[in-house]
Amino acid sequence: MAVYTSVTDDELNAFLAEYNLGEALSFKGIAEGVENSNYYLETTAGRYILTLFEKRADPKDLPYFINLKKHLAANGFSCPLPVEAKDGDALRTLAGRPAVIVTFLNGLSPRVPNARQCKQLGTGLAQLHAASADFQETRANGLGPNSWPKLWAGRQSSAETLQTGIADLIDNDLAQVEAVKHLSADLPRGTIHADLFPDNAFFLGDTFTGAIDFYFACTDALAYDLAVCINAWAFEPDGSFNYSKSANLIGGYESIRPLTEKERKALPILCLGAALRFFLTRLVDWTDTPADALVKPKNPLDYAARLRFHRAVKSAADYGA
Repeated sequence: MAVYTSVTDDELNAFLAEYNLGEALSFKGIAEGVENSNYYLETTAGRYILTLFEKRADPKDLPYFINLKKHLAANGFSCPLPVEAKDGDALRTLAGRPAVIVTFLNGLSPRVPNARQCKQLGTGLAQLHAASADFQETRANGLGPNSWPKLWAGRQSSAETLQTGIADLIDNDLAQVEAVKHLSADLPRGTIHADLFPDNAFFLGDTFTGAIDFYFACTDALAYDLAVCINAWAFEPDGSFNYSKSANLIGGYESIRPLTEKERKALPILCLGAALRFFLTRLVDWTDTPADALVKPKNPLDYAARLRFHRAVKSAADYGA
């Protein structure tokens, strides 16, 4: 979450007039994240999050995101529910941007998750996959392997300024993923979150209470979603891999949905690919984020450390699977 687009008082009041949410009591930007402009909104009717969709959000995809959250909520998965305006439509326009209001989800995002939270997260991820199993809409993964060479093109020198020698390593990683990316077509597929980082998951204590920010959700290999979470949850702030956290995360997931043998075999390359995806998008944000944006882009080198680990992995057992 972040703030790129400012909203004036007059714009907000005119926008809220389209809803049955009463008057605004509090309205402030949320600085975390790097994608869309997000605001905490409290009205006389309750607490909400207001999102204005920015650069990577394709307007034609927005109904998919809204319908997915409605489907998940209807199937018992805890996530923010889009709020419909007086005309019954949840998608509006504010400050020249597509916009949506969603309900507020209680809980806190862990700064440094513990092993118990990782196990709960794994269970929650499998529950998300189960709740979306009969969701009929599909969306291609716009940040899947086919996009990675395009993200990397022209960025080699920027990467080298961060870490000497890294460009050749990324070239090799891309070649390795390209050689085996067809294998994911044989893995179980469905709707995935694709961005379930700690700041997109809520807990009360060690109990998972729900997930937010579904704006990268898409149709892809279910095990790729698990690989994203291993990268996001099983590494410490210093970049070291925590085997216990990874094993707990995978164990929580398999308590609901056991991995197939093909998924287990593919897990190392899926984890390498997931780390590569976030290294590349963070590199783009590192170089392209406007200086006056109320957001600090995340350091791509956090994922360079993860890539080093994945390059040495021999099998899924190294992750605790």
